Amino acid sequence: MDKNPFFCPQQDGVLVLKKPKGPTSAACIAKIKRRLGQKKIGHAGTLDPMASGVLLVLLGQGTKLSGHLMGGGEKIYAGTVRLGQTTDTWDAEGKIIAESDTSFVTPAMVAEAVSLFVGETAQEVPPYSAAKHEGKPLYALARKGLDVPVRTKTVHVTHAAVEWIDLPYFRFRVACGSGTYIRSLAHSLGIRLRCGATLTELTREYSHPFGLEHAHDLDEVLAEPEVFAERVASIADALPAWQRIRLDESEVALVRNGAALPFRGEVTDYALLEDRNGTAVALAKRAERSGLSFWGIERGLWN
Repeated sequence: MDKNPFFCPQQDGVLVLKKPKGPTSAACIAKIKRRLGQKKIGHAGTLDPMASGVLLVLLGQGTKLSGHLMGGGEKIYAGTVRLGQTTDTWDAEGKIIAESDTSFVTPAMVAEAVSLFVGETAQEVPPYSAAKHEGKPLYALARKGLDVPVRTKTVHVTHAAVEWIDLPYFRFRVACGSGTYIRSLAHSLGIRLRCGATLTELTREYSHPFGLEHAHDLDEVLAEPEVFAERVASIADALPAWQRIRLDESEVALVRNGAALPFRGEVTDYALLEDRNGTAVALAKRAERSGLSFWGIERGLWN
């Protein structure tokens, strides 16, 4: 445990963390929780231990944003792949289970195979993953040597391109929807090229709506607790596309009692309701009844 924990007041918002390669996402969260006294904490979108880059740490009322940040937001990854090698985990952390000749593979073949990532496809879920089967994570079955059922999920990739090629290695960048396994993309590419492939490095460069330019190093966050609050992005910053509606005191009271509000503002599906001081009060969704629109309270942002 940390010898000198610095107990900051509980923050409400999002810390954009630059996760280092090595620790799990959960371990990074645990360090912030212990060192900075943030009892209400979580994250949106796990990164494997091998991966680095943007990890959205949710704090206080910000933990209620998880579904919105993970559900509709685009992510951008840059990854390095080694051709001619297959591991049981589909990345460099696993055990090598096959090696193949790659002398027939050309840069043009690699570029074409990567371009085929674009679009909506059924992706095989890695056997070593947290996806569950009958209540148990697949990795638990795999580690016990049990048969792991093949599971697939639909993923959407909007952009895919090669950055450099130095066979048998190459680096690519993809923009994709939440829930895409980049290890699976690398594995499928190895099958497509008939030589096997393993993901050796991965960086998440963007997780909607934040990029690496907004991210803070874990060591700096832990070493400078006195400026922790300044590093936390507000709930409004985490929902930049949402309409913001200011409420008067009577409306705030209604919202806290779960009452819907008459529709006002722009014709959008979601709004962040705030009090007069700009403090987030609730997440609201536009709904209709008897031909009339109103703001229904989707999630209250209070204790």
